Amino acid sequence: MRIEDFPILRKTKGRERLVYLDSAATTQKPESVISALREYYENENANVHRAQHALAERATLAYEEARKRVSSFIGAGSAEEIVFTHGATEAVNIVAKSFCETLSPGDAVLLTEMEHHSNLVPWQMEAAKKKIELRFLPFNKNGELDYFALERLLDEKVKLVSVTHVSNVFGTKNDIPGIVEFAHSKGVPVLVDGAQAAGHMAVDVTALDCDFYAFSGHKMCGPTGIGVLYGKIEYLRSLEPVMGGGEMITSVWLDRAEWNEPPYKFEAGTPHIAGAVGLGAAVSYLESIGMDVIEKHERELTAYALERLSSVADLELYGPREERAGVFAFNLADIHAHDVAQFLDSRGVGIRAGHHCAHPLTRKLGVPATARASLYLYNEMKDIDILVESLIQCGEFFKHGV
Repeated sequence: MRIEDFPILRKTKGRERLVYLDSAATTQKPESVISALREYYENENANVHRAQHALAERATLAYEEARKRVSSFIGAGSAEEIVFTHGATEAVNIVAKSFCETLSPGDAVLLTEMEHHSNLVPWQMEAAKKKIELRFLPFNKNGELDYFALERLLDEKVKLVSVTHVSNVFGTKNDIPGIVEFAHSKGVPVLVDGAQAAGHMAVDVTALDCDFYAFSGHKMCGPTGIGVLYGKIEYLRSLEPVMGGGEMITSVWLDRAEWNEPPYKFEAGTPHIAGAVGLGAAVSYLESIGMDVIEKHERELTAYALERLSSVADLELYGPREERAGVFAFNLADIHAHDVAQFLDSRGVGIRAGHHCAHPLTRKLGVPATARASLYLYNEMKDIDILVESLIQCGEFFKHGV
């Protein structure tokens, strides 16, 4: 599906076409995004919001146009609710640092056992400083959250829920509308880590009614080093900024300062302007295909992958068997995941191996690591066939040396 749009995927690995199955780590970039970055640096490069010359005006226009595109893409109420960050990690850190300043010792934040470190470590750091309790919604043997535990865990001490939209290990699509509805019935706001969802499915933050939503540009065809924090405007206005410097102020004296309005209050210093422009181009590219088309394509690929992977002897697949994203963590016989990944790389197949920034999840599974294949819009059925054939060859090689 539109593999010709991605220059790097037209290259070969040895004698074979590169089969890229590591999009959960980062996606490849279409020519239109690469061209947008080149166009910015060649014709629009200047700092934003500060100078009156023509280049600065063009740079500011491009930067703010990207904000509007992102706002529309995720169904935000206005562009003011879109804060540009370095990635989903910084977006979560902003909420963790700022929101926890409003909490008192003994208050609690509810997370899940399947969170990426980016939606775990920031809360651990703040909990240690503020004496806040962290609670965890468990997952079952199928890699699905135990929603019945919500009633027990989400009591009057819990002041915020932070949960991943899609697991980067299991591929589980969590019931965000249900979690948000239950949390809001208790007066508790919700942050959603959308790093594995945005760009793969239609995301409408207004329909989800979440209070915060974080995602990264590089996982949805955009550049690295750019991400987004969506926040309901009432929260962005009430929360304190976590970094000080230029742009996030309206006026400064020697002994005090006044903060700018959102989103600029949270964008201290010179932003990643080119990254925002590239993210805007990525959004335009995805919209030109249609998120419904992308979601349907991935759903078909996922169903095909589940069927084909089930034919591989001694392969243990983790996560749900139905209604999941195209992320497949697995182990093959007693072969270490790193050896599996290295063998596949020799066949021109790129996958991930390790703990996938989810140590607690891996420990609960009782394994040192897993291999992980992940799909995106540029993958085809034959990529899955090559993956499966290579896994069978891998098993034979480590069993018989052939």
